[in-house]
Amino acid sequence: MTRRRWIVAAAVFLVAPVLAGCSAGFDANTNKPYAPNEAGVLFDQAKNYGMHGIQIPQAFILGPDSGAQLAWRGSAPVYLNVLNTNGAPDTLTAVSAGTMATAKVAAPIQLPSNQLVNTGKPSPQIMLEGLSKALRGGESIRLDLQFANAGVVSMDVPVVTRSREFKDYPPAPNATAAPTPSPSASAETTEAAH
Repeated sequence: MTRRRWIVAAAVFLVAPVLAGCSAGFDANTNKPYAPNEAGVLFDQAKNYGMHGIQIPQAFILGPDSGAQLAWRGSAPVYLNVLNTNGAPDTLTAVSAGTMATAKVAAPIQLPSNQLVNTGKPSPQIMLEGLSKALRGGESIRLDLQFANAGVVSMDVPVVTRSREFKDYPPAPNATAAPTPSPSASAETTEAAH
């Protein structure tokens, strides 16, 4: 291969990724907002993070530490980032979790127009109480959010463990360590079976 062909081949190799990025156009993934963690909640198959003028780019239920569980009949905080894009103020008045738990909102949450509101700061304003089953993390719970103007917005919210980016959140009040079988207990069970 001649020196000139080598230079042309190297130039094409270096320019190809740049040209490929330019050809993605205005509909490229990098041109749309996204939630870069597991707490992003999609409302439908069109990859929307909201409906009825209410955008929720992040929502999660804080579960236990890794390897632990939230006890049956216990409670768990709900964290939402809510953006009201309706042009007029709105209010989150109630939350329902169906038969999974009773959702309690400390007070109606005011949502000014075009201002991101975090319902977990300085402390969680929404709690799920009386869980109908123990939670370990990785589950999803269907929540129905009742807004004064936007109506009901429903979504599946993931239960995340207190690890990685969620490790600095305060623990749920009733998290318990998951039981681990002891080697002696399993040996005794095996001997008793014989």
